[in-house]
Amino acid sequence: MAELTPTYVVIETGNIGYAINISLQTYGHVGQQQQITLWLHHIVREDAEQLYGFFEKEERDVFRLLIGVSGVGPNTARMILSSLSSAEVRVAIQQDDVRKLQGIKGIGLKTAQRMVIDLKDKIGRTLLSTTTEAQGSYGRHEEALSALIMLGFSKVPAEKALQTLLRENAAYSTEELIKAALKQL
Repeated sequence: MAELTPTYVVIETGNIGYAINISLQTYGHVGQQQQITLWLHHIVREDAEQLYGFFEKEERDVFRLLIGVSGVGPNTARMILSSLSSAEVRVAIQQDDVRKLQGIKGIGLKTAQRMVIDLKDKIGRTLLSTTTEAQGSYGRHEEALSALIMLGFSKVPAEKALQTLLRENAAYSTEELIKAALKQL
């Protein structure tokens, strides 16, 4: 690594330096490590080629979904992922939390609503996280709820079943929560 700033990193390989745009989440993970591996997204335009790098594959996947929304370009998606973790973005979209998305600089009401509408089904289907960081911020309850919704159960009954189970035994793992909820639903 030749240079590191909160918005980009320059990685040298084969005597060539590559400027790679990064989010604050990635910046926090990279720190002062000399050897790093980034998950890249390459954008080719008439006037430029841009690289976007992510410390985790899940963050890159969320970035790719975000840039697929009309009105959300790569820099806006990077701003979103600098303000919220990929797990927090996923939760906000799944729970229709337009206010949380609107709190990000550059995101207005219409863009936040469009993100929720366009990505709600895609984000639930494609991004069930297994990383410990995501589990810590996302929570066993929310992850179990997401899984039940993906299995076709309605949100309200699934939510009630999970709350009841967690009151009975707060030590349930995500898998145990899902299995127990399936028996109740």
